[in-house]
Amino acid sequence: MLYLWIKAFHIISVIAWMAATLYMPRLFVYHSQVDPNSEQAKTFALMELRLQRTIANPAMIATWMFGLWLAFGYIGFNHGWLHAKLLLVLIMSGFHGVCSRWRKDLASGRNMRSPRFFRIANEVPTVLLILIVILVVVQPF
Repeated sequence: MLYLWIKAFHIISVIAWMAATLYMPRLFVYHSQVDPNSEQAKTFALMELRLQRTIANPAMIATWMFGLWLAFGYIGFNHGWLHAKLLLVLIMSGFHGVCSRWRKDLASGRNMRSPRFFRIANEVPTVLLILIVILVVVQPF
């Protein structure tokens, strides 16, 4: 029964993390289109900071905690699909870190990236999410 609770909280954490990870670059698109000294820029910076600190960071940490608990306690690390999934989750975590850097650049007025760049970057977590879900559900190897 504990396994099902851990799995449920892992899924909830993943959903929260992905919601924040998909929304953050979208905010960057809008933020990068306004004057860095405007009230709009300050509002976007505050929204991005709150999204990161109250949703994205805690959800990422919870995702890792519950995921590793499942792997160590129930699944084991002898599955190829799990190795591939962990690699993709590491890449997703790296993307999370890069978003943190971009957020700081935008907040300080040092952004050098275009709205188009952020639109393209917004697709990275979508592709990773699709691949991770396929690995977990299909377990192809």
